[in-house]
Amino acid sequence: MATVKRTQLMPGVFLTSVNTKKFKSSLLSMTLLTPLKKETAAVNALIPYLLRRGSEAHPDLQSLSAALDQLYGGAIDPMVRKKGEIQCVGFLGGFLDDAYTLDGGGVLDQAAELMGELLLRPYTHEGAFCPDYTRQEKANLVDRIRAEINEKRQYAVNRVVEEMCREEAYGVGRLGREADVESITPQSAWARYQELLAHSRLELYYCGSAEHDAVCVILQRALTGLPREGGYEVPETVILPFAQETRRVEEAMDVAQGKLTMGFRTGGITAGSPDYPALVLCNALFGGTTTSKLFLNVREKLSLCYYASSSLLRYKGLMIVSSGVEFCNVKRAEDEIEAQLEACRRGEFESWEVEGARRYTVSSLLTMLDSQGRQEDWWLSQAVAGLTQSPQELAQAVDKVSVEAAVAAAKALNLDTVYFLKGMEG
Repeated sequence: MATVKRTQLMPGVFLTSVNTKKFKSSLLSMTLLTPLKKETAAVNALIPYLLRRGSEAHPDLQSLSAALDQLYGGAIDPMVRKKGEIQCVGFLGGFLDDAYTLDGGGVLDQAAELMGELLLRPYTHEGAFCPDYTRQEKANLVDRIRAEINEKRQYAVNRVVEEMCREEAYGVGRLGREADVESITPQSAWARYQELLAHSRLELYYCGSAEHDAVCVILQRALTGLPREGGYEVPETVILPFAQETRRVEEAMDVAQGKLTMGFRTGGITAGSPDYPALVLCNALFGGTTTSKLFLNVREKLSLCYYASSSLLRYKGLMIVSSGVEFCNVKRAEDEIEAQLEACRRGEFESWEVEGARRYTVSSLLTMLDSQGRQEDWWLSQAVAGLTQSPQELAQAVDKVSVEAAVAAAKALNLDTVYFLKGMEG
């Protein structure tokens, strides 16, 4: 049985640990939290990649690789995520658990020391980041930003969110804008890095066999010298419950298949709301599973879409419907998607639909416990939102949701933005 504990190690530094003997590996992450802003998103996204290039003791990738090899082939990866209106930047490390080492321990201590070294003592040149590393990582960041357009399904989701939240921080992409990357210099990135270290909340996460108190001691030692100058508060994500009006946005690209994406406000229901379990079940019934109304009717029965599904952006109070359509079917597909939502609002569910959606959702939440990475992402998200509910607790709540409560959640949904990615001649 896993035990989850949370402790403040020092001002603005928090550790969430999951003590379990389920895995042969241990997972450790260090994440700085900062408000998502278009002016700083790109440089924030660049910083973990610059830090990962080298430290004072290991100034290049070859030296770092050798150090990781000594840790039974461990890995440390830069991470850039968006949780609500907070940009999360840092490292995610995976290592052999101490219980499985040849000498019976030591990996966690060394891994934490190496990650702390990368975070606090990066390789520098004349008091700033290395110019060569900065130039190379800027080019890589531009490539990552441009690559987001290549996966058209996700691109359409990103665009509908950008349009829905164009006047909100949530509309800013997690990697920032390509136009902002060019102006970043080794000196400006270094100055921003210093601000993040001094004023950002630092979330630490550990999953493995080590006891919580031992992990606290190891991480406190690894983070010796972390500057703390105040201002660690994480602002709450702004929630707009209802759309002022339904906006329609079309964009033309050289695509063979149209992407119809619809963004709904959830009436203010978010992950921290009492009605959230009902919204989770509602989403599963509407479009979140292979037994949902969107899948069985819009995709299978009527063949209006190549795919049709719904998903929740639970910390922002949004539901996104994503579908791939023939250009000539876009109006019929949109009408049918809305018709299926109306059926949900009327409570037109067969008992097998409700049971299938409930079992799928509960199973999906519980299988999260089989993945260290999914658990880390869950607990980071919860920490950002100031929540403590576990996946098991949400699964138990969903299991008790009545059909009437799911119908009420469906009635709270209101259409904000319709985005259609069409062909150049569509």
